[in-house]
Amino acid sequence: MPNPIETDGAKPAGPRSKRPRYLLVLAVIALTAIAAGAFLGRGWWLPRLQRLAAVAQPEASEPAAEHDHSATSGQEPAGSLQLSEQARKNIGLKLVKVEPREFDRTITVPATIVPRPGRTNIRVSAPMTGIVTRIHPLRGEAVRPGQPLFDLRLTHEDVVDLQSQFLRTVEQLDVIKQEVARLDKVTSNGVIAGKRLLERKYEQQMAKALLHSQQQALILHGLTESQVEGIASDRELLREVTVLAPPSAAPSADGKKGPLLQVTTMEIEQGQHVAAGDQFCTLTDNSQLYIEGKAFEEDSATLDKAAELGTPVTAVVEGNGKGPHQVPDLKILYVENDIELESRALRFYVRLPNQLVRDQSDADNRRFIAWRYKPGQRVELLVPIERWTNSIVLPVEAIITEGAESFVFQQSGNRFKRKPVHVKYSNQRWAVLENDGSLFPGDLVAASGAYQIHLALKNKAGGGVDPHAGHNH
Repeated sequence: MPNPIETDGAKPAGPRSKRPRYLLVLAVIALTAIAAGAFLGRGWWLPRLQRLAAVAQPEASEPAAEHDHSATSGQEPAGSLQLSEQARKNIGLKLVKVEPREFDRTITVPATIVPRPGRTNIRVSAPMTGIVTRIHPLRGEAVRPGQPLFDLRLTHEDVVDLQSQFLRTVEQLDVIKQEVARLDKVTSNGVIAGKRLLERKYEQQMAKALLHSQQQALILHGLTESQVEGIASDRELLREVTVLAPPSAAPSADGKKGPLLQVTTMEIEQGQHVAAGDQFCTLTDNSQLYIEGKAFEEDSATLDKAAELGTPVTAVVEGNGKGPHQVPDLKILYVENDIELESRALRFYVRLPNQLVRDQSDADNRRFIAWRYKPGQRVELLVPIERWTNSIVLPVEAIITEGAESFVFQQSGNRFKRKPVHVKYSNQRWAVLENDGSLFPGDLVAASGAYQIHLALKNKAGGGVDPHAGHNH
């Protein structure tokens, strides 16, 4: 008898194991047919599906926008800002390169450009009494030493008498010379004794001495040697004299001998009667000026040491709307020994070479000039007291300070990232940073415009708490 268990288990096993295979094949065939039908009928159902999606879009737009803002819709990283080219121009962005260098820690002393006492201003006075017949220069015109300034018709009695005596002595000396020559010839023939010739020679020497003294007297009265020689050669009294610009051995700004003098005041008019010593005009030599600094009393030792060692001093001159201008490598000329009682200021002086910025002539060949530095301009003198090496030095406008933090904005591609820094020292123009690895040589940092970038970042964070930022301003 067969085993019922084995018989019951063997008979149904075949159909049940084959049925799932048929079902799987039928499912694959059905899905393939559906896909083929959908593909072939896409021209009918695809446009309808797109219209349905467009109708449903407004309802889902607001949540989608919120999702994009929080995820990848252009949200910038914290402490970073991207600037367009127009924004860079609007804020006047200027970049500086990080380059470790030497830096002199200085004290800043207020100062003023002043004339050189007894050198800058030159007064031209009437050498003798007379009437002004011609004025050569105009007020503001530039003249050279030795150039004619005024023509003066002489009315001074002493000068006229001295000229008459001088001319009379010249005539007498000519007569004596002729007599000595005649007696010398006669005496050599033995006709006249030599005593008479000797007397005439003594008389000739006395006339020469008198002529020399009269010549010097005329020069002391204001005549030049050439004018006195003209009286002797022409045998005529000098009726007019020409007052010349005073000579000078100082080099000029354009390389020629003698400085360029400028007529800054004109005190007389044509036809005016003047007495000896009356002022004609004032000439100004601005080729070199002084900077007068006013330091504190406690800076006396620093200034004396800088003057002794010849330490270079930098002058920062106001630029009249164009920004300050630095003049390096100046030297302290001297430090005064007196301290002002009221202000307790200690004055010291620095020599300032000047520069011509205008040199033109008009149609009448009159020359007009202008100097870069002018008396009265305000200056700041930077006197070094300590030197640091291998320091990161940036313009002070590149440093943004907020509370206890100081930072700069470093350029990274088209973005600017905020970089914390440690400021060791700063003055009105420069900041010295600790070389701690926050910045590296070659990095570009925003200088002019850094504060505007800082405000833009604060405004961006002020619209709400930025989940990507560590804090909110």
